[in-house]
This record gives sequence, C-alpha cells and structure tokens, in this order.
Amino acid sequence: MVVGAGPAGLTAAIYLARFRRRVLVLGAGPSRASWIPESHNTPGFPHGVGGTDLLARLTEQAHAFGVHIREALVRTLTPAAEGFEISTGARTIRAPAVLLATGVRDRMPELPGIEAAVCRSVVRMCPICDAYEATGKRIAVLGDGGLAQREAAFLRTYSDDVTVIGSGDGRLSFDTAAVRWTPSGDAAPQVFDHLYLALGCEPQTELAVRCGARCDDSGNLTVDPHQMTSVEGLYAAGDVVRGLNQISVATGEAAIAATAMHNRLRGQAP
Repeated sequence: MVVGAGPAGLTAAIYLARFRRRVLVLGAGPSRASWIPESHNTPGFPHGVGGTDLLARLTEQAHAFGVHIREALVRTLTPAAEGFEISTGARTIRAPAVLLATGVRDRMPELPGIEAAVCRSVVRMCPICDAYEATGKRIAVLGDGGLAQREAAFLRTYSDDVTVIGSGDGRLSFDTAAVRWTPSGDAAPQVFDHLYLALGCEPQTELAVRCGARCDDSGNLTVDPHQMTSVEGLYAAGDVVRGLNQISVATGEAAIAATAMHNRLRGQAP
C-alpha cells in the first residue's frame, strides 16, 4: 500500500511492482507537484518538465508494471495483525507494509489571482527549485521572521534586487508577468518580476501520528536509514519526511523505502 500519488508515491510503486509486489496507490486530490509550471532542475529533463507532465509519465510507467492507482482519501491507518488496516470510509484494506508519501500543504495567502500567478511562474514557492531562472530579476519575498530573511539571503545569490514584504504590509496584486506591491502609507508602489512565498508549510503527518509515529521539531516524520518510521512496517518518503522539498530527494527516498519494504517482506507471496 502506498498513500500519496505524487513523485515519491509513484516512484515507490514502480519499484515495488518491479519487485513483483502487488501494489495499490491511494491518492486524494492533486499532487503538490502539479503546481510546477516547468522544472529545470529535475534530472533527465534538460529542457524542463511541467509538474502535470511528470506526474502523467510516472503514472503511465506505474500502470505499465501493473500498479493499481485509485482516487481515495485514507481516513484511518491502524496497526493490525501482520500489517495495517486502511480505511477510506467506503472500504477497508489490509496491507503488510505501508508507505506514506502524503507530502506537505503550503500556507497560501488569501490574494485574488494567486493560483493563476503560480501557474505563470510569477508567484513561486521554492527558490532551490527555480531561483536560477530568476537570476538578475526583481524579487520580492512574502513572509515574516526568520524564514523570510533566510529565503531572501538565499535569493541574493541570484539577484541584488531582493525585497522582504511582511505578510500584512500593504497590498499585492498580479498581472500577466509581474507583481505589484502598494506599501501601506505614502510610499510609491513597486513592481517585481517574481514573488516568493516564505510562509511555511504543514507536513501531512496525521495518519502516521495517530499510528504512533514520531516527528521532529519541525513536524516532519522521523525515519531510519531505510525510511521506516518509528512504527514497525510503516515507511515514509518525500516532503513529509524532511524540509528539503525536492523531486529528486522524494524519488530517492522512495527507492530506498520500496527496496526496504520488499526485503522486509521477502519470503511472503508477492
């Protein structure tokens, strides 16, 4: 059983299916990766790849090896005899091992047009992913406290024109290719090429925590070198595990987890 149909979950499913395991992937709603307009730091795609295209390729590859993918929200995950019991409300499934690839949920500001601005790369969420494409551009960072300051410092590797905007400071609006900030008071409006969000995110750990899995101080699931959580037989990979939210990290952790799951189950019927 794999919970989550993003890059981590689908990669793990492909590995498990190629180990001749029967695999069911349950995903609820669009993957966070679907927000990516075009990634240029995903290995093997020198001309870039969009998030929806990457997910479609991974899904096609998983299907080719016999993976079953279903749209369903997992409501409960409970340790049971010889594994786990998973309930979606409509059905209950038993599995000897489970991988959680449930990701994180971004904290989004309530601004009109922000989702469309993300799709146009005007608003961005990950400077590690795409700051290279913002080299020399006018950049704003939206956020408060240390996170916004650290992100701004990172972005100054790429541009000397970086401004931190407090989350309640003035008004932001978007047009086709730019961000307009109207500060509070009499200050003149400013225009930026990109707005980076430094508002943090919430790891989707509820299922694991209710199972007894431990988290670190940042709320991410803690795992051993084989990606197993503190609950025996429960594994995790991708953004739900660590703060470095990268496709290449997610797929690498998924490969480690899937291999460990297969080795754990060796001797049982695939």
